[in-house]
Amino acid sequence: MTTPGREHRLPPRPRRRGAALEDAILDAVIEILDESGYGELTFEAVAQRAGAGKASIYRRWPTRVDLARAAAQRLLGEEAAPPDTGSLRGDLRAWIRLTADLLTGPLGEALRGASAEALTPTHGGGRLSSLSSGWFGPNIDVILDRARQRGESVVQPSALVRSTPATLLRFHFLTHGAPIDDEIIDGIVDEVALPLFTSPRA
Repeated sequence: MTTPGREHRLPPRPRRRGAALEDAILDAVIEILDESGYGELTFEAVAQRAGAGKASIYRRWPTRVDLARAAAQRLLGEEAAPPDTGSLRGDLRAWIRLTADLLTGPLGEALRGASAEALTPTHGGGRLSSLSSGWFGPNIDVILDRARQRGESVVQPSALVRSTPATLLRFHFLTHGAPIDDEIIDGIVDEVALPLFTSPRA
């Protein structure tokens, strides 16, 4: 016999810890960004959707900027290595095009909202440099190593130089929005990336 008042109760959710809990939280962040945008990204909304306590979220990511940055790194980490097109120019263009396309979804929402919030007095301008680091640059070394193996003449750029194409892409997105036209991608590749990464003797 069913006890009155209990027939519609849902079974308690299993308690998650460690990586499983973090995965559920970041999945919830990405879903909210995709469905509603950064403005609706609150700790309450994330906790409810992830089935997690707010305290467990705050311990890992104290601010919305931290949440958005972690979600962005998750989205970028899910992407495969840059396509191998057979040439330095082709690889650079394919990678920048792929990154630009990602900005039309939750990644773009995370970047736009968190960049604006990172510049508020609460966070300070220094927070933006922390937010930006590591978002778009790791694949440049893969692309340059491939070019060297093919015999193309490329330099060993500094970290600042490696980040320049992605910085331009990010700036264009923040000032003009998405989608980003092929003309912009070609300009970043041909007028900036190739001159920076190619040896003068090439």
